[in-house]
Amino acid sequence: MDSSSGVMHAATDWLQHSPVRNLILGVIYMLVVMALATACYVAAGWHLADAFYMVIITVYTVGYGETIPVNTPLLRGITIGTIILGCTGMLYLTGALIQFITLNEINTVLGSRRMSKQIDHLRNHVIICGFGRLGVMLARELHAASTPFVIIEQAEARIEEARDLGYLYLQADATEETILLAAGVRRAATLATVLPQDAANVYITLSAHSLNPQLEIIARGELPSTESKLLQAGASKVVLPAHIGAERIAEMILFRKTPGFLPGTDQAEDVERMLRQLGLDADTIIAAPDSPMVGKTVAAVEAQAGGAFFIVQITRRTGQVLLRPDAMTEVEPGDGLFLVGRGPMVRAAIDVFEGPVTAAPAS
Repeated sequence: MDSSSGVMHAATDWLQHSPVRNLILGVIYMLVVMALATACYVAAGWHLADAFYMVIITVYTVGYGETIPVNTPLLRGITIGTIILGCTGMLYLTGALIQFITLNEINTVLGSRRMSKQIDHLRNHVIICGFGRLGVMLARELHAASTPFVIIEQAEARIEEARDLGYLYLQADATEETILLAAGVRRAATLATVLPQDAANVYITLSAHSLNPQLEIIARGELPSTESKLLQAGASKVVLPAHIGAERIAEMILFRKTPGFLPGTDQAEDVERMLRQLGLDADTIIAAPDSPMVGKTVAAVEAQAGGAFFIVQITRRTGQVLLRPDAMTEVEPGDGLFLVGRGPMVRAAIDVFEGPVTAAPAS
């Protein structure tokens, strides 16, 4: 009963307050009136085209004149009814349309102000310039690790996606210094510019570095020759998508001060080379707050993976590194896990923990 009552209450509230409801009811009312009036004229002996034309010029109060004289009591009664019901409906429909447009504009303005206030309160956050393929993956990794960030993107379709995901964003050109300031570049800890245009990334890097020389800047480069330009412009690290993906950018941001087996370090490269010679593979993932592995022990996670991988290192969000973690060590939200296993089995087992909890078959 409680659930059904809640549904009824929500439906009633929608019917009473929704401008969309007013607009829909207005359209339905007008269609019914116009169809009924047209049918009445046809029943009085008019052709369908003449009847429909008469109804249109009447409800829209155009007054071009009747195509057929309205000289009988029946026709005058139909016309009077059409005028009263049609014009009243048009007034209601016009008001509903104005309400719908006005409320949408107000909501847009209030939403922008609320977004700006939330951004103004950010400290030591991450700024993502560009919400394309890399930007989406990067935002997902940062969101999973509960790291605050704001997105700067121009394309409406991509902004819609960011809005649906509940991310903070600015719909603007990231190459403009005023936009970087609005995103809190002077309070931010890291800026990741991942636009597909090298020139734009260089310009953003220059602007961000001049506004905040202490800012860590991770820049994307399409051409290998761009790497030196980005470094000269002030980038701390340069990512070439052909060699490193958005997950690696997130790991640089989240665990940049952590030693150990992080990708990009000499130690990690030596370990991965040795593992490949042994037919093994390595991967690093971040434990999202809603991941099935969170709250479980290392032994339980490895058992659920069916022996597909072993956890050889845990990097806490605090920077603490646990090499060869004890079997009873619990996985916490935001942990960076360095996994070792047999090639494709590693990725397959990781997918288990990124989706629904299902037991992996024993190998």
